[in-house]
Amino acid sequence: MEIRGYKAFNEDLSNRYGLEFKTGEIYQVSGSISFGVRGNGFHFCKRLEDTLRYFDAMDDNIQIAEVIGRGSIVEYYDDYYGYYDMYVASELEVVKVLSREEIVMPYVFSKNDDRVRRFVSGFRLTFDEKQMFRQVYSKCVSILQAIDYYQDGVKDVYDLPSGKVYFKGRNSRRGDNNE
Repeated sequence: MEIRGYKAFNEDLSNRYGLEFKTGEIYQVSGSISFGVRGNGFHFCKRLEDTLRYFDAMDDNIQIAEVIGRGSIVEYYDDYYGYYDMYVASELEVVKVLSREEIVMPYVFSKNDDRVRRFVSGFRLTFDEKQMFRQVYSKCVSILQAIDYYQDGVKDVYDLPSGKVYFKGRNSRRGDNNE
């Protein structure tokens, strides 16, 4: 069995436990494969935005790589938090470390607003990238709110009585003349 996906790493391409990885290398573990902190195997996700659950890409410099899981593979779903298609495998190949453009651009024109919202909620965007997302998703309130809240720190964005009101795809405070 073989599944392609993504894995997040620290900036030096090490995992959360200090094991260093290299592009093009294949890594293996022995024993029973299981998911979780006390599990055994190499964790990865089918969707890039789900890797952000495991690393703080808002404050830390991380690397995201395309990977292939092989051998014994266990699939995991976390319905409560909405994370699906997460895997742990007995064998992992690090295919390619993605460039920033390869990480960001697929979400710019995605047709799945939920995936875009989850991405902008977990990956630090540059000023220009935020502007690009705001322009492309100017009519999607949930994405605009996620950018305001997670990217710009507007903490009352989800507080309807005193929060923002979104007019014609743009956000403005009540009473402002930014309509």
